[in-house]
Amino acid sequence: MSDDQIHWFSIVNSLMIVLFLSGMVAMIMLRTLYRDISKYNELETQEEAQEETGWKLVHGDVFRPPSSSDLLCVYVGTGVQFLGMIVVTMIFALLGFLSPSNRGGLMTAMLLLWVFMGLFGGYSSARLYKMFKGTEWKRIALRTSLLFPAVAFAIFFVLNALIWGEKSSGAVPFGTMFALVFLWFGISVPLVFVGSYVGFKKPAIEDPVKTNKIPRQIPEQAWYMNPSFSVLIGGILPFGAVFIELFFILTSIWLNQFYYIFGFLFLVFIILLITCAEITIVLCYFQLCSEDYLWWWRSYLTSGSSAFYLFIYATFYFFTKLEITKFVSGVLYFGYMLIVSYAFFVVTGTIGFYACFWFTRLIYSSVKID
Repeated sequence: MSDDQIHWFSIVNSLMIVLFLSGMVAMIMLRTLYRDISKYNELETQEEAQEETGWKLVHGDVFRPPSSSDLLCVYVGTGVQFLGMIVVTMIFALLGFLSPSNRGGLMTAMLLLWVFMGLFGGYSSARLYKMFKGTEWKRIALRTSLLFPAVAFAIFFVLNALIWGEKSSGAVPFGTMFALVFLWFGISVPLVFVGSYVGFKKPAIEDPVKTNKIPRQIPEQAWYMNPSFSVLIGGILPFGAVFIELFFILTSIWLNQFYYIFGFLFLVFIILLITCAEITIVLCYFQLCSEDYLWWWRSYLTSGSSAFYLFIYATFYFFTKLEITKFVSGVLYFGYMLIVSYAFFVVTGTIGFYACFWFTRLIYSSVKID
């Protein structure tokens, strides 16, 4: 095993990012919530007051359902399913139930947990769907249970066919494929439906402020508030927080070293959670202050864009660390990294979305609107 010191350095480095962001979030909270919600001091200059009230002006539009809200519900549900799987797997690994030297054990546990977490996935997507005034919960349940697994399975199937073509013993046998499909359609899909049913039966989440009938016009935005720019900026910090640990994980997957340090991994995961939540809240606040109320998708993509950096890093790793010359092996590497990046996108996006959801509800519920 490699030296522990590097991990400590990486954790201290990530904690610096977290502290910096926490400071920003705390400042925003104090500025907006306390200064805005208690009446303005008369001494304040007009400009400052103008800058501060930006987010209050859009109160009538902030909870307007976004475009393609169905897809957002599906993605959030999938993310919750993933988060549940990751947290439970990590706790088991920390307690020593899953030994990394038994590689298949970890993978099997993750697949089984993914299947059973379908309950929570269905529940959260249906709750969100009902909040968006949706009526066809069965459609959402079906899409939640099929969207991510279908993409992952398609890539996996193609890769497996390539390995079969090479007559390799590493190919997944047909029986196992069948077992996977059974787990997916026999257990996961019904559980997502059960979760959705329960979630849809609950009363809808109430918005803290009323939504206006006519959408407000969004003023011209500065270049740095451009959606694509702020989304790409938002992904850098969460990626930076996990970047060193990622190197070790990639090495353990592709270069046959074992990964034993689940304690570190758990710490890094918690840091990732906090970073994703905070960077999204900060950017969401700036966005609302410049009177742009389209935060639903933006909050998901802001932290989710770290997956884009993850894939770029995986590409860099391929060309610098691995000596793979065969075409099929290269395709395998990129295929699997694509699935991993997609999963990472869903997880980080969901964290960002829920952070923003909580934040907007908090600030708008404490404002008295005439």
